Amino acid sequence: MMHSNALAVVFALLSALTIAWGTVLRHQTAEQTSGDPDDAHGSPVLASLMRPRWWGGVLCALAGYGLQIVALGFGTLLVVQPVLVLSLMFTLPLSARFDGRRVSRAEMFWAGLLTIAVGVLVIWGKPLPGLAIPPTTRWLTAVGIGVVVMVVMGWYAARQVPRERALILGLITGAIMGYVAVLSKSVVDVFVHDGARGLLTTWELYSLIGAAAVGTLVQQASFNAGALKNSLPAMTITEPIVAFVLGYAILGEKFQVEGLGWLLMGAALVIMVYSTVVLSRKGVD
Repeated sequence: MMHSNALAVVFALLSALTIAWGTVLRHQTAEQTSGDPDDAHGSPVLASLMRPRWWGGVLCALAGYGLQIVALGFGTLLVVQPVLVLSLMFTLPLSARFDGRRVSRAEMFWAGLLTIAVGVLVIWGKPLPGLAIPPTTRWLTAVGIGVVVMVVMGWYAARQVPRERALILGLITGAIMGYVAVLSKSVVDVFVHDGARGLLTTWELYSLIGAAAVGTLVQQASFNAGALKNSLPAMTITEPIVAFVLGYAILGEKFQVEGLGWLLMGAALVIMVYSTVVLSRKGVD
């Protein structure tokens, strides 16, 4: 597959739109099942799994993930991940429509800043591709650290009030999806180099499936734990940050920036983080 960051951006935008649909559908299901005294399933997560709308959201998420895979086939992880943050911009009007309200001027302002920040990271940064098949030792180190940190966070979350639990579970979800993003890039590269038969014999494919399944369950638990404004900002912004770090550490991808250019990149990252948090909270109040 040819390398084209422009095509990667197009497919990443389509992925962001599809993911937004899935997020809205699954959170609506969570709102309907959380705290229902007549729920016969006992667990809010299990009750969500029994709703057709939840499965519709899952299908949207899978379709969005498929588009993300295509995007990663054309471009680098450092291009695709910032664009996927724009899924929040699609989530806002969809959520507002379902809630019967209008998107405010403030939301439009922060959405514009978010778009500019993502544009700076993608266009000014001009990310370079990394290793197609990185050393296994890099994976073992990164996965080992991640598992320990997330298990401790999960243990701590279980002992907190619902609002704090939703926030922490959102952070864990974003971290897991950051690993999923890097695994996805590795799976695409293995497929391009070794084909389907070679892919079926690699550990990356099965690790990707397992991580995606765990991430989906933790995400639903975060939705059920509290309001979307508590979990969505955390998972939306943690995923690209973790993916950036792992992209550098494991895949060896790099931005083509030197000297003072890093100040602009840093400012863009800060704006992206802050505008994402603001938009998430405004859009789901």
